[in-house]
Amino acid sequence: MTDPTDATEAEQGLTYEEAREELVQVVQQLETGGITLEESLALWERGERLATRCQEWLDGARERLDAVLDADAEED
Repeated sequence: MTDPTDATEAEQGLTYEEAREELVQVVQQLETGGITLEESLALWERGERLATRCQEWLDGARERLDAVLDADAEED
């Protein structure tokens, strides 16, 4: 099994779209079944990390949008 720290570092380099697409694939694999419990757990953990990465991207986008809106409000 790979080091979870390495996986997390690899996920940090993903764009929102890449992380979301991988998350969709993980969910499909989990829903399809036919894998061992250990494989399911590993996929679940990967899905959790990918979901966290997607949320980080969305939070960052929200912060940037809020900053622009605040700057526009100050100009008025």
